[in-house]
Amino acid sequence: MSDLATLVEVGGPVAMLGGGAAYARAKHPAVYWSAVGLPVSTLRLMTSYGSVMEACGLTVAPSRLRVLAVKATTRREVRPVPPRRGVIRPTSTGLRLRLRLAPGQEPADVAASAERLRHAWGVHAVYVTTVKPGVVELRLVGYDVLRQVRMPRKLDSGFLTVPVALREDATPFLRDYRAVPHQLTLGATLSGKSMYLRHLISGLARQPVALVGIDCKRGVELAPFASRLSAFATDQEEAAELLPALVKEMEDRYDLIKARQGIAPDIPDEEITSDIWGLPESERPVPVVLFVDEVAELFLTATKKDEERRDEMVTQLIRLAQLGRAAGIYLEVCGQRFGAELGEGATMLRAQLTGRVCHRVNDEASAKMALGDIAPEAVHAACAIAPDRPGLAVAGDTSGGWSRIRTPYLSLGAAADVCRESAHMVPDLPALKRFRPDLPVRPVETPSPAVQSHPVTD
Repeated sequence: MSDLATLVEVGGPVAMLGGGAAYARAKHPAVYWSAVGLPVSTLRLMTSYGSVMEACGLTVAPSRLRVLAVKATTRREVRPVPPRRGVIRPTSTGLRLRLRLAPGQEPADVAASAERLRHAWGVHAVYVTTVKPGVVELRLVGYDVLRQVRMPRKLDSGFLTVPVALREDATPFLRDYRAVPHQLTLGATLSGKSMYLRHLISGLARQPVALVGIDCKRGVELAPFASRLSAFATDQEEAAELLPALVKEMEDRYDLIKARQGIAPDIPDEEITSDIWGLPESERPVPVVLFVDEVAELFLTATKKDEERRDEMVTQLIRLAQLGRAAGIYLEVCGQRFGAELGEGATMLRAQLTGRVCHRVNDEASAKMALGDIAPEAVHAACAIAPDRPGLAVAGDTSGGWSRIRTPYLSLGAAADVCRESAHMVPDLPALKRFRPDLPVRPVETPSPAVQSHPVTD
């Protein structure tokens, strides 16, 4: 009986502790990592660092001076030298440490062994980035951060920069319009493309920026944000009138820049500029971000007259993409499908869109159109996105780099509330004033009096 009681006293807490750890690992991976994964992985890394580096081929032969010193002071075997390890810095999602490469090594050698390091130290993933010549940083991610997206609390966001998603290495994905002026975003129905768009609009709504929308699905996607839009088009006819107005606004801004470039004798050299950001703040026009939802609708035609209108709109979009950056006009082109078969000008427009974000798509051709010309290996990653992970996407740019990202959940009502609260920040643009959406006036409910009045009777 005493043995049974001892078993219950000892085994009960152990079973509860093990069950709690298993539950936390499945349902709350961040808690499990902080309580269990972090100390275990840190201990494993510290005790096995040298042997793991040697097994991965990341060691070099010791110098002659080192060999002589070891033989003179000890009798132990002279082992190969691994990269010098820096301080291990724990984070809420993993570990970070810097390595000083040994002579003859390069960052590609460490990156090639990332999968081996992941298994050796028992973490979810290992990412390698170059800090400076001879120094690389290892970012160890303890669990799948894209399963339950939680954005970091501290975000270095600035003007025209919006944190919209989380990368697979637990760093935020920032949409920086100054660095990447134009972007193509693709995604099928229920892929999370609309969620990505909500984060962009709600993030820009709080900034002194003019937002312009073209939504040829009768405005169902962008209508909730109409209170913050400076101009809005809901069909091809309205878009055919709005795009020339934007081109005219762009040309006027170029005239302003050229007037500043008149190189008057009293203008200092540092004030001579080639874009609006070099103008004095008092003369600088407000930036404009154009959202085009369902871009394929702009290319579809049914009659000869529609073809002429389509050609004009595509030409104007291409002009905005080619020349808009210097004028402070940025494009965010979205759609479910995008391919060369849409018509003349589709490939030329894509070539001007530096950023690419591809959610789950219905065909491989769309993924190739988005990512094939910048990172062919990213096409397979985009085609492998499962339907049960909305918001997951592959982001790349023309530099060839790409990564998996996932957008956190943001309800339509919350994004619309942000736009309504910041409606007073809509800038005054006379060229777009006639395209400002007409907002319905909400009836004001007057409270009923507490005491009902009665007519006086004789």
